[in-house]
Amino acid sequence: MHTMPDLTDLTDLTAPDDLPDPYAAVTGARVDVAVTVPLPRDRVWKLITDVRLHGAWSPECFHASWLPDTPQPVRPGARFAARNRYPDGSESQVVCQVTEAVAPVVFAWAVLDGRGDVARPSALWRYELGPAAGAGRTEVRHSFVHGPGDSGARAAALRAPETLAGRLAALRHNMELSLAAMARTEEYR
Repeated sequence: MHTMPDLTDLTDLTAPDDLPDPYAAVTGARVDVAVTVPLPRDRVWKLITDVRLHGAWSPECFHASWLPDTPQPVRPGARFAARNRYPDGSESQVVCQVTEAVAPVVFAWAVLDGRGDVARPSALWRYELGPAAGAGRTEVRHSFVHGPGDSGARAAALRAPETLAGRLAALRHNMELSLAAMARTEEYR
C-alpha cells in the first residue's frame, strides 16, 4: 500500500539554507482566495473534482484530463495531466497527483516537477468547501503554495527576483476569475 506524504502542514516546505535567496523566497510563497458561490457544497465538490472542467474556467489552464487507470471516485494518488498557457504565449504541461480528497470538504493536489517526487512538488493547490450564509451557498477557499520543486516561477525568480510578486498577483487574479466562471457556468446549466 502506497502511503501519501502528509502535505497538510505546508510550513515544512522550505528550501535548503545554502540556496540563493530567490530560490528560498519562492518556496512557501502562497495565494489564498475565499469566495461564496451560489451553489450547494455537493455540487461544488463535483465540479472541482472533475478536472476536465478546469480548462473551461481558468484563464491559464486550458486543458486537464485524468491519466489512464485513475480510480473513481477520485482519491489520493490519482493523477492528471494539465496544460497551461501564459500571457507571453508560452505553454507548459504538468502532471499532478491528488494528495487529499475528502468529499465534499477538501480537494488538493501536488504539481510534480521533472523528478516526480510528491513530497517535493513544484506547487500545491487546495480547495476547501464550507457552509456559507444562506441555503444552497458554499464558501470556497482556494489556495496555492509554491513548493520546493522546480518550476517556471522559480526559474524566473532566479533570473529576476522582482517577478515573483507579479506571478503571485496573476495567480490570485486567475483564481478569482476561475471561481467566478465556475459559478456563472453552473448557474446557466
